[in-house]
Amino acid sequence: SALAGSLVAMSAQAEVTLSGGASVAIGKTHDTDKAYYYQNDSINITYSGETDGGLTVTTKVELDGDNGGGSYDNRSVAIGSEDMGTVTYSAHGGSSVMGGWDDVMPTAYEEVFALTKDQADGTTGSGNLTIAGHSGNGIWRYDSPSISGISFSAAYQNAAAATGRTSSYSDMGVKIAPEAVEGLEIGYATGEYDESATVLGVDVSVMYAKYTYGSFTVGYQKNEDDGTNTATTDESDSWAVSYAISDDLSVSYGQHTYNDGNLTPDQESSGFSASYTMGGTTISAAFNETENVRGIAANDEDSYEIALSFAF
Repeated sequence: SALAGSLVAMSAQAEVTLSGGASVAIGKTHDTDKAYYYQNDSINITYSGETDGGLTVTTKVELDGDNGGGSYDNRSVAIGSEDMGTVTYSAHGGSSVMGGWDDVMPTAYEEVFALTKDQADGTTGSGNLTIAGHSGNGIWRYDSPSISGISFSAAYQNAAAATGRTSSYSDMGVKIAPEAVEGLEIGYATGEYDESATVLGVDVSVMYAKYTYGSFTVGYQKNEDDGTNTATTDESDSWAVSYAISDDLSVSYGQHTYNDGNLTPDQESSGFSASYTMGGTTISAAFNETENVRGIAANDEDSYEIALSFAF
């Protein structure tokens, strides 16, 4: 039929690829907890092709058995070219500019605060205090091509997808990797949203700098939430250094301090990570320590995670 012929013609110009990975890990998130085990498994299906007008169109769907018992996880479609950059719509699992840059410090495995959970109210929950704007479902994002080491990004999510706010969310950022200074990368992003009818104009921002020299990479980052009251005024500072001992083995150390405008004292995290790859197999480990979790004095936690992952 004509439709079948059209599909055959389209597929001749397109490419379908499958990629995925699997991992198993053991870890512990609190001093009094027993060790946990978990498994990650996902397959990414990518359908990509080029139109007669020179646009590259890429659709991605992730099949993830760890997605709450469901089958599908992240889903997106991207349209772009070398000259215009790329516009991406993420129906699920999208990242805003702030969301993608919430922590870009060099690490061999995990962020230094990533394994912590909250014990302040006697229940388990997230202790990961981060300033990342808003991400999730229904996000439009634009990423420009790099011109002399400078690139621009912007994102928008309407109010229908709002979680923890009453308005749409938008942010933008610029990344500079000056050609005159090899190994240096500087980034700045800012966003805005209304949390409620009475808490308007909450500004979020992040700025960071990373520098790679030989096998070493060092970085510093500062994130801010600037609202109209203490509940929406927070800031964090972090720094980290990583060292590639060889092409297969890397180690890192970092620190992260979170100042919640509503709570004292500050939450302070530090951690060491390592990663070793041999063929398609990687062994990774992180050992972190967090003090004053959720701003509760002496609410300290030691955590670790050791993972074995496979790429295919």
